[in-house]
Amino acid sequence: MTDIAIVGIDCRFPQAPNVNALWDLLLAGGDGITAVPPQRWRARDFYDDTGAPGTVNNETGGFIADADAFDLEFFGIAPREAQAMDPQQRLLLQTAWRAFEDATLDPKAQAGSNTGVYVGVMANEWNVQMSDLARITPQLGSGNGYFMTANRVSYTLDLKGPSIAVDTACSSSLVSIHLACSALRAGECDQALAGGVNIAITPALNVFYTQAGLSAPDGRCKPFSGNADGIGRGEGVALLVLRRLDDAVADGLPIRAVIKASAINNDGRSNGITAPSRWAQQTVIGETYRRAGVDPARIAFVEAHGTGTVLGDMIEVKALGNFHATTRSEPCGLGSIKGNLGHTEGAAGVAGVIKAALALQHKMVPPSRFAADENPRLRLASNGLRIVDEPLPLPEGEVFAAVSSFGLGGTNAHLVLASAPTVPEGQPGSSFGVVTLSSNDREGLRRNAIDLAADFESAPADGLGRLCWSMNVVKSSGRHRLAFVVNDRAEAVAALRAVDRLDDSIGVAQRVKVGWVCTGQGSQYPGMARRLAERHSVFRCALTEVDEHMSPQLGRSLLELLAGAGHDIDRTEFAQPAIFAVEYALARVLSGLGIEPSWLLGHSIGEYAVATRAGVLGLDDACRLVAARARLMQQLPRTGSMLAVRASRAEVDDLIADEPTVACAAVNGPGDVVLSGESAAVRRLAVALAAAGHRSRALTVSHAFHSPLMEPMQAEFNAIASGCAFDVPRTPVYSTLRGRMLLPDEPMDAGYWTEHIREPVLFAAAVAAAVATAPTHLLEVGPKRVLLPMIRRSFPDNAAAQLVPCPGPDADGTELAATVAALYRDGLDPSGTHSMTRPHGSERG
Repeated sequence: MTDIAIVGIDCRFPQAPNVNALWDLLLAGGDGITAVPPQRWRARDFYDDTGAPGTVNNETGGFIADADAFDLEFFGIAPREAQAMDPQQRLLLQTAWRAFEDATLDPKAQAGSNTGVYVGVMANEWNVQMSDLARITPQLGSGNGYFMTANRVSYTLDLKGPSIAVDTACSSSLVSIHLACSALRAGECDQALAGGVNIAITPALNVFYTQAGLSAPDGRCKPFSGNADGIGRGEGVALLVLRRLDDAVADGLPIRAVIKASAINNDGRSNGITAPSRWAQQTVIGETYRRAGVDPARIAFVEAHGTGTVLGDMIEVKALGNFHATTRSEPCGLGSIKGNLGHTEGAAGVAGVIKAALALQHKMVPPSRFAADENPRLRLASNGLRIVDEPLPLPEGEVFAAVSSFGLGGTNAHLVLASAPTVPEGQPGSSFGVVTLSSNDREGLRRNAIDLAADFESAPADGLGRLCWSMNVVKSSGRHRLAFVVNDRAEAVAALRAVDRLDDSIGVAQRVKVGWVCTGQGSQYPGMARRLAERHSVFRCALTEVDEHMSPQLGRSLLELLAGAGHDIDRTEFAQPAIFAVEYALARVLSGLGIEPSWLLGHSIGEYAVATRAGVLGLDDACRLVAARARLMQQLPRTGSMLAVRASRAEVDDLIADEPTVACAAVNGPGDVVLSGESAAVRRLAVALAAAGHRSRALTVSHAFHSPLMEPMQAEFNAIASGCAFDVPRTPVYSTLRGRMLLPDEPMDAGYWTEHIREPVLFAAAVAAAVATAPTHLLEVGPKRVLLPMIRRSFPDNAAAQLVPCPGPDADGTELAATVAALYRDGLDPSGTHSMTRPHGSERG
């Protein structure tokens, strides 16, 4: 049977507004039972401890705080429609969104996917609105009904798989999980949301339980206790994101636990339509173990239905005892979450699954509330069971658990869970993250920061990556934005609580238009981009990809070259391939983060990274050309020099007219040129320039690039280039060979790249044309900050923000994160397939 992975969880239960809070409540043995909130109903109006007709025998229950709170604008729902919606629909929408986020999936990106929605729901007390016929509207009609609980989620999130509401009373949500697993195994959907919801709007079911003799006078379920005397009602909403296990592993999703098998059946004609049947329960439990292929002796604990009714507890223990009494050396742990939350009815089964999944994940079974008063008449020990009365550690390795849920009308469900498989881990991921937060106004941003601080504080110590991943990639964003880099959880909490002092980290979203400039030769250094590679696994993966294509061309490992402390990196034959590799890897990371270029521009060898990013060259051909270019240049006689001159091109052209071995190699700005040629001639020009009042500086280079001295290699290079495939750019390219944007019919072919070796780099002209498009940000893609200062010097009036994800040898590796933070503050919504802060072990190459 195909294993199903639980990859995401979100829930709200009494005194437990999220998964972490629920775990804390369970581990502490606490409960969420309180007095009936006055906004539900006046409990005193219905209370009568004698159980008279039409009354209830308690005034308590487990209630969700702010169950009516709903951000209608976030979900694009009109006020009139939102007001008419059953609160259960509203809660499910919010829970579905957060469950996807917990699975590190972008909720928006699920639109159009083959995702099924299976919702267990037992009560539709909102339907009382339909009793006033004169008030019925189209919105009220679509806001009611069991069917719409699932359909509302599918419609709003545009999910195309099956959409089914399930009502089997108390077993509804476990049956919905069973149906979702069956659909995944059958290929009816590739992903599923499954769970349940229960909100007590009226005291109707309280009256029913009281009149049926099922209601506990103190409003508390006391599972398997000698004091068990009935049901106490509870509210809840919870959804799981389910995937086939192989798919979850392949996609690098976090796995909470694995569903091995499940089964459902019905009591049939028993001793009463509301009375449980031991024999039917035995059958469904046995069938589940058979499907899972798990010996009952290997079940570490059972999360039981455990309502706390004397009859129900007795029958359940006997049914379980049929499998555990004689097959075990040690008793099976037993407990029920209903002691903590009350009977959450339509959400009861999924509550039990979440408790069991968290126990498997944390290797600890929380104590069952009221365990200290175990009912001796249940004879748990002789049935191979023991109630978990204190936290129960679980062994390492694969551990199994079971969950039961039995419906009031006889529909039974049982499920077997296993701990998550161990997934081989790669190199460590980032030890820092980008905290992002947004709101539609500044005050909302402040409130959200306070709430987020609490989330960080309650998260596991190693949970920084998961929280940052969710915020950076899967959260929708408002106009006012906060973003900053943190190194650990404590730093994030402190910063968020001091949000009023974070003005530099707060921005207002505008249209973002990013121009990329790729650095040329001269930017290399030993240990190039080392810290970036240490802290970003996706960057490492991209470097490895280049290494596979480039190393055969070089005759040595490119990765070893980049990591080395020696000066081989300064040799032209290695410098150019290394620069290309860093720029290619950076481009992969930036694009994966959703930072896409509006246009591309490269300086000399940097234009190869531009061409690869624009789709002109495939990686294999790019590596072949870069390696050939570098090798052929290295083989030329070392008789040339280069000179940086503070002068205009017109001012140097007259001087070099009488020096045929010298050319203007680059025009980097209106008063910033580079001369290149035979060394003696360059020295003569330096003297002449000084006499004319022009400052100059000799560059440390091995050869006279972009000069007549390059001509001897051009024919051989052209022959190699002619064997490569070239496509048209898919992103606008501002060519530094042409000094302008390439036209649609201008190829970057073998002839282009051959000419590129000898002709000058018209950087200033290309930049002038590019910045005329009014980019909001300029981003230097390369191993060191080189080009952006030149642009600022030449174009001081340009207002574009300048960002450098790898500024040079002193970089600490967080600059890429700071780049993402700056762009987010200004309006970028990261939407890529990977993130620097994806949870450990979940990177995609």
